[in-house]
Amino acid sequence: MSLALLKRLLLPSRPPSPPGSKSLHSSCDVGEPKTSSLNDTDSEVTLDVEAQCNGLSLGETSKRRFTPSPRMISDAIIGLSDGLTVPFALTAGLSSLGDTRLVVLGGLAELIAGAISMGLGGFIGAKSEAESYRATVTGAKEVIQTSPSQVSSIVQSVFKPFGLGVQTAEDVFQSMQDSPERMLDFIMRFHYQQVEPDTSRPFVSAATIAAGYFFGGFLPLLPYFCVKRNEVLLALWWSIGIMVVALFAFGWTKTGIVCGWSGNHNFWKCAKGALQMVVIGSMAAGAAVGLVRAINHN
Repeated sequence: MSLALLKRLLLPSRPPSPPGSKSLHSSCDVGEPKTSSLNDTDSEVTLDVEAQCNGLSLGETSKRRFTPSPRMISDAIIGLSDGLTVPFALTAGLSSLGDTRLVVLGGLAELIAGAISMGLGGFIGAKSEAESYRATVTGAKEVIQTSPSQVSSIVQSVFKPFGLGVQTAEDVFQSMQDSPERMLDFIMRFHYQQVEPDTSRPFVSAATIAAGYFFGGFLPLLPYFCVKRNEVLLALWWSIGIMVVALFAFGWTKTGIVCGWSGNHNFWKCAKGALQMVVIGSMAAGAAVGLVRAINHN
């Protein structure tokens, strides 16, 4: 199997530099790699050098622009979506009792308890993910040590969707057989498709979800701080207006982050996502208000 074939499978390709321009990759090049078998030392050194060059390029890019991780965006969406609906429904329901102080106290209590609960849920979920990864690593290590034939089958199953023959997969298997660390990394990345979670992931997840929930839930309480105790209906209408705008903005932003911002097609997707958030939040608030009014009437 040629080196170029392995590079296309395991390493990301990079576009050629324009004529006359110098890039970071050109400063790392050490000459054209020789086409040889995968077992050759020169091929392995060339792959390591190219990987280091790619790493330097990515490092330079990350210094120029900060991009939040998809998991952080997901946690923020979870916290904000719950914070914009559940506390809003609660405060709207409590407003039917006619006392802004009761709405504020009940809303703050729910916010604090909800943020703590959501944060703990994110923390436990991230810890469970890390424990699952470690258990998978333990099982993979045992397979590598005790069953080479099963490992060979795993390597073949990885390369089979690419239309590569058994001999190609066997060459890869033989090249990594002397390095259990490389074999483990290959199996975890391409067979189990798992990467090692960051050690700070549980704390970041808990803080992101809790902060998103508290921030989103605090918005419907703002009007109740600004009116008199008996002007609960005025505060309710202001709260509804604020939450409609917040739900619309959140739905638009959430969809734009996931699907993109440019283009007429993405525009209508963002509009649809924003309207969905408004409808869901309105239904939750309406159900809460109706339930509290029914109980209070009885």
